[in-house]
Amino acid sequence: MNTTTTILNDLMPLEEGQRHTFRNEGHAVVRNILNGEELDFYRKAITTAAAKFNKEQRKMEERDTYGKAFLQIMNLWEVDETVKRFVFAKRFAGLAAQLMGVSSVQLYHDQALFKEPGGGPTPWHQDQYYWPLDTSNCITMWMPLVDINVEMGMLTFATGSHKHGLVENLDISDESEARLNAYVRDHNLLIRQPEFLSAGDATFHYGLTLHNAPGNKTSKMREVMTIIYFAEGARVIHPNSVHQEADRQRWLRGIEPGQLAASELNPVLF
Repeated sequence: MNTTTTILNDLMPLEEGQRHTFRNEGHAVVRNILNGEELDFYRKAITTAAAKFNKEQRKMEERDTYGKAFLQIMNLWEVDETVKRFVFAKRFAGLAAQLMGVSSVQLYHDQALFKEPGGGPTPWHQDQYYWPLDTSNCITMWMPLVDINVEMGMLTFATGSHKHGLVENLDISDESEARLNAYVRDHNLLIRQPEFLSAGDATFHYGLTLHNAPGNKTSKMREVMTIIYFAEGARVIHPNSVHQEADRQRWLRGIEPGQLAASELNPVLF
């Protein structure tokens, strides 16, 4: 394959309507981000690296709700040069910057989220619960590497929920599912999900957007790669949970509260 087909540093302009909708609703779908050649090349690298570094060996029935929801393999860019090219792509970072309306974004971390056949649902949660950052300008790109439909575990959003701030100080659990489901119901939040995503499409959502996903009722693996970005210039806050402290140590290299979130793991990508 010609190496130029795997360079993902071009800018993919979005229409103002797409940007406005994202900021109002807290989530958006962007289609056809990767073409077929690009997808084939990077899917092979990501799935190979995910299989190599996956540490989950328990049978499904031995896991808790979080463990049943997905196989989670994080920061593959640190251990695989091809995956690094994918994660560092300006095409993706440029989309994140445009959607949030900021001039520059940094990397927080990546994670492969593979929902196995028969895998359980992902409970309602807000990603930003885990992130010790002083900005709400944080965004996740959620890209399937295979065609997926609702039956495989489609990401599902509570529209406009990012405007409510951090609703509950809850990790991903049965408790978050129950309490946040009640919150969505009591506040009459519109629940939306794409019916179908082709491989190489992606959803984007704010860190404060409430979201969940049904279980995988098919015989196929739901292969998804995610990248989390935040607006350049964010600072570290005092962690308010053991999870935020773990994130501060791992993804921010222990940077002290009040300092710029700018470790060697958080390069400016756009």
